[in-house]
Amino acid sequence: MTDTITLPGLIDVHTHLRVPGGEHKEDFVTGTAAALAGGITQILAMPNTSPPLTLPEVMADTLAAARRDVRCDVGLFAGASPEQIDQLPALAPYAVALKIYLNDTFGKLRVEDVPTLRACFQTWPREKLIAMHAEKQSVAVGIGLAATYERPVHFCHISRREEIELIADAKMRGLPVTCEVTPHHLFLDVRDRERLGMLADMRPVLGTPDDVAALWAHLHDTVDCIATDHAPHTLAEKQSDNPPPGVAGLETSLALMLTAVTENRLTLNRLIELMHTNPRRLYHLPAQPDTHVEVEMRPTTIRNEAMHSKCGWTPFHGRAVAARVKRVVLRGQVVVEDGMVLAQPGSGMVIE
Repeated sequence: MTDTITLPGLIDVHTHLRVPGGEHKEDFVTGTAAALAGGITQILAMPNTSPPLTLPEVMADTLAAARRDVRCDVGLFAGASPEQIDQLPALAPYAVALKIYLNDTFGKLRVEDVPTLRACFQTWPREKLIAMHAEKQSVAVGIGLAATYERPVHFCHISRREEIELIADAKMRGLPVTCEVTPHHLFLDVRDRERLGMLADMRPVLGTPDDVAALWAHLHDTVDCIATDHAPHTLAEKQSDNPPPGVAGLETSLALMLTAVTENRLTLNRLIELMHTNPRRLYHLPAQPDTHVEVEMRPTTIRNEAMHSKCGWTPFHGRAVAARVKRVVLRGQVVVEDGMVLAQPGSGMVIE
């Protein structure tokens, strides 16, 4: 007899839904369908769109599109742009948090100057989180800013031993820093590049087996959230002469992490903390009444053809996992049943 477990609606605080400007890869309709199919009922979307979410009018248009199209609950990040940093106070009421890119990104969102960083920490509302794309020595910059301004900083997609150990040291000293790791940085490493080619290319790039071991070792104390960094691109783009980095992750995250539970790499209670309790607390997200996810604990295989994401592929195609989402209930309504997404576009809520 197959065991069924019930989880709260899960939260992914790091996704790229490609609206506006990249709707051929993903949009609010397909991205939120993918989230629900993966057992995720709240998601936060990043601001490095085209145009980016750095101006009030762009934010307003994107929120209007979200209200029309989302099937689960969605909040948007504001972006920190050196050219438009004076717009932060006008953006703040409509964004769940601020995203600062200290390392690789596309467009005009990379921040490399101290005046812009000071402006972010001085003008962004203290009750709303600042999240950072920071790699290697940039993590030290973020920790220094958290200490200087005595306000929380959340580090996105940590992927290296040196980074997670530095964050652990900062936490031991009581500094207000938190971090997330992605399933692809937990379940893939540089050796998978030969097998997957550019389908395994993302930012940060895959780490060494030693980096992966360090992430797992710190999953029980230092890491605060599992977040997918869902960043879909079409297969044609990934197979082109100039392939963009990024992989889809919304539909595979829970199955992979529950597989780790069956392998005694973490407990079910810890998984709930990482994928529900901590994300809600850190970003001050609203509760979702009468919401839960029913999961069948039975062996299954991840397949490209089962993906709801518009991109239609996953680097985990063909991987055996220990669980599958059976049913998702959002505010008392069945929104997923046996792989079918039943929620209609516009039935989700926008978080501001």
